[in-house]
Amino acid sequence: MAQQAQPLKEGVRKEEIKFHSRPWAAAVILFGGIIALFFGMVLSISFGAADIQFSVIWDAIFHFNPDVTQHQIIQEVRLPRLLGGAMVGASLAVAGAIMQGMTLNPLADSSILGLNSGAGFALAICLAFFPGLPFMYLILYSFLGAGLGAVLIFGIGSLAKGGLTPVRLVLAGAALSAMLSALSEGIALYFKVGQDMAFWYAGGVAGTKWYQLEIMFPWIVIALVGAIAISRSLTMLSLGDEIAKGLGMKTAWVKVVGTLLVLILAGSAVSVVGSVGFVGLIIPHVTRYLVGVDYRWVIPCSAVLGSLLVVFADLAARMVNPPFETPMGALIALIGVPFFLYLARKQGRGL
Repeated sequence: MAQQAQPLKEGVRKEEIKFHSRPWAAAVILFGGIIALFFGMVLSISFGAADIQFSVIWDAIFHFNPDVTQHQIIQEVRLPRLLGGAMVGASLAVAGAIMQGMTLNPLADSSILGLNSGAGFALAICLAFFPGLPFMYLILYSFLGAGLGAVLIFGIGSLAKGGLTPVRLVLAGAALSAMLSALSEGIALYFKVGQDMAFWYAGGVAGTKWYQLEIMFPWIVIALVGAIAISRSLTMLSLGDEIAKGLGMKTAWVKVVGTLLVLILAGSAVSVVGSVGFVGLIIPHVTRYLVGVDYRWVIPCSAVLGSLLVVFADLAARMVNPPFETPMGALIALIGVPFFLYLARKQGRGL
């Protein structure tokens, strides 16, 4: 978790600040994680309602034949599904890491703090009032909805006497998430778009299409590159505003950029995967435990581990009760809820 802010000692220079990090562990995670991700992708393509042999997968990717049914299943259903899962996992994990680093809040996550619910509310409005809206505009409205959720959360939390503590931020996020989810359900029922919203409530990547990936891919790549670019600044922010300012960093500028990156990552992910939470809560904590607090390693390792979590969770969702699918969001929540309760008990015993 992020270290608490400590007053900067007089005479301490920037080069004298040492960050606890394990580059060798990060290298192992990046190398081994990419291999494991490739292995998970092969399994994800192979297993499902119709099991497919590895040789057929190779032919479908490199010698595609549109007349072969299994080739069509791989190209049109399973490949976009697993690539979407990998992109969403990386987006949610990095968004959570940025939020935790900026706010010094170990409970920060786009789902817990209302960003996902805000994006879902925006999607409900789009489906009700602008049916048939192109996916590009759905992503843009998801960004706006996530931004609305963030503004409301920080606005409500900051009104409390004593400032915006981690526990108050989470409580405000839970209350606002419940309200936005209720409004989304009301809109879905009144305007009879509940079936269209069902994908968001269940959470999953089953319906991911190539055109969705083509639209969201540039946004996610830009945001991930931006996160890596500000990773050094995030490390200093995670030590506290006083230390960061003492080192000459413009903390306000970094927080604005970080917030924009979080909105892009969370908005893109929610527009595709729906209501999947806890990825951005679990993965950054696991990553910092393994590689230390240097965000130059935390960001890329979180992206790899987040992709692994979502890809294997999606695979498990198809294997729990075949040929039916268990909602992926429910499987991740089985891990995320106990983890959240553990952190809440450890960090905010006032809950």
